[in-house]
Amino acid sequence: MKKIAVLSLVLALCLSAVCAFAAAAEEKEPWHYIHDPAENPNAMKDIVINPKAVYGFSPDPDSTRLGVYAQYDWTDSAFVAQARENRREYHESLESMTEILFRMRDEGAAVEEMARAVSIERNRLRLEAAAADPEELAAVKKSNLDTYGHEDGPTPDEMYAKYGSWEQVLQKSFSPNLGMDAVCGLYDDYYDLYVELGLAEPDPAEPEATALPDEE
Repeated sequence: MKKIAVLSLVLALCLSAVCAFAAAAEEKEPWHYIHDPAENPNAMKDIVINPKAVYGFSPDPDSTRLGVYAQYDWTDSAFVAQARENRREYHESLESMTEILFRMRDEGAAVEEMARAVSIERNRLRLEAAAADPEELAAVKKSNLDTYGHEDGPTPDEMYAKYGSWEQVLQKSFSPNLGMDAVCGLYDDYYDLYVELGLAEPDPAEPEATALPDEE
């Protein structure tokens, strides 16, 4: 009887250990960014910290830009994986703009020169994206015509008149939402771009490599 009691106790302890291990396996490790979005007001204006979310953040219901996305379940890994893919595709659609920005930066171009080149490329991409659908293309051109008086989109000078600085023209041309990148797990991926646009602080280890040139 004593041996049976001891054996039962051993089995009970083993079962308890197995259950504890299974529970620990189901518990997700918290996500950690190299660059913390929580330390950047430009990101946090549209999101909130959510430890249960896949990437530690979810849209702020009170955000004008991202509030509509707060209704979705950002703890659902399948949903977030699809959102991440969609977001990456959006960034890839602007890849030629990013290439222009970094190439001109490396060549020592002034902010105004970069802003002009990028805003023109943005107009080209927008028309190109709508070209496959005649109705959509017509709508885009009409919108440009009604708003700016021409079909190609706003000129760099019109953008400057609207926003008041070439840094703002750059930011608006890309229109990156740091909060959406953060909830999709892409904040680190595009951090260098944020730095170039003046939306994040340069990495202290490489300040000169990511610093935006002074406007002339």
